[in-house]
Amino acid sequence: MAERPLTPRSLPWPESAARPIGAPIQPSVVYAAESPDALDAQYEGRAHGYTYAREGHPNADRLAALISAMERVEGGLVTGSGMAAVAAVLMGLTRAGDHVLGGDQLYGRSLRMMSEELPRLGISTSLADPTDAEAFAAAITPQTRLILIEAVSNPTLRVADLEAIARMARERGILLAVDNTFTTPRALRPFDLGADIVIHSVTKLMAGHSDATLGWVGARDAALLERMRAFAVTLGLTPSPFDCWLAERGLMTFELRHERAEANAARLAEALAGHPGVRRVLYPGRADHPDHARARALLGGRWGNMVSFEIAGGRAAANALVRAAPEIAFAPTLGDVATTLSHPASSSHRALGPEARAALGISEGFFRVSVGVEDPQALISAFGRAIDAAAEAGERA
Repeated sequence: MAERPLTPRSLPWPESAARPIGAPIQPSVVYAAESPDALDAQYEGRAHGYTYAREGHPNADRLAALISAMERVEGGLVTGSGMAAVAAVLMGLTRAGDHVLGGDQLYGRSLRMMSEELPRLGISTSLADPTDAEAFAAAITPQTRLILIEAVSNPTLRVADLEAIARMARERGILLAVDNTFTTPRALRPFDLGADIVIHSVTKLMAGHSDATLGWVGARDAALLERMRAFAVTLGLTPSPFDCWLAERGLMTFELRHERAEANAARLAEALAGHPGVRRVLYPGRADHPDHARARALLGGRWGNMVSFEIAGGRAAANALVRAAPEIAFAPTLGDVATTLSHPASSSHRALGPEARAALGISEGFFRVSVGVEDPQALISAFGRAIDAAAEAGERA
């Protein structure tokens, strides 16, 4: 008779001559080593293995490898959120006395990190327009250590002069970090254009089902990646194994979802531009976009699934629009198979005052749409009805 195991954990994992097709989830927090010498070998890099999930786990490594392959870079680090990836860059690679230059239309929380968190640590910051290479160059100081821009800004969809900024960063020995969340590797690979660091909020289109909160950061220089990894481990920016598993599953359909959502976005942008209740539409694929020529050169016709538009009427009209479209989820973020609608003034950019939002072109009537894979005509009809309702509310206000 076989001896009863001391605990279920003392049983070895069942072996199989065939491998599973579906990726396994490994939720273990702790990994048991066979001896102190074996543990030394792992910590000293002479053997690969896992020790404590905060320091890494198999599901994170699998997902990191998949995204790194998409970005064509060796290595990569998955974090617990997109902002955790931004923090690993801004705080893991700078120190007191450094200066960080950012694009002036970054995501709201990135702006807040630049304006509030870094300065209190002794890291000075400033913002400049990344669509104007000369203005951006003028904002560089002798202490500038790092530049952070978004290839396509959130939520105004302006297109950075990435090639010019990469060139000036290289000439001056400044690290360039590019947030590639909106563009994704399907439209743009910033490393090919000279970026040192690339960031993704995997939560968004990559995972794509509103059920996983994750970030990714990669670097061309292995030493930079290791510094960010050490920072992330120390601060506990570790991702959940389950979220990593969900995101890996999401990547299986990424290209299909991207293709359909991008096609839907182009059709929706065209319909919105023709609606009398819409003041302006921002979509890089439209000829009236202020950066259309640059977008064509940079993105090669991959315009993405994000559309922004503005209506008249202020908050009353904005409320009416949202209420008239219950089939479109009103959410402060994005990253679902279905279309979601966001109002930056009350969500991502609410920390900015009205004047600061106005300077960015974000009014109470400004909306950002993450277009999904629904039937495009049903989507266009829903937005048409909602904008009509907003116009009526604006007239009554």
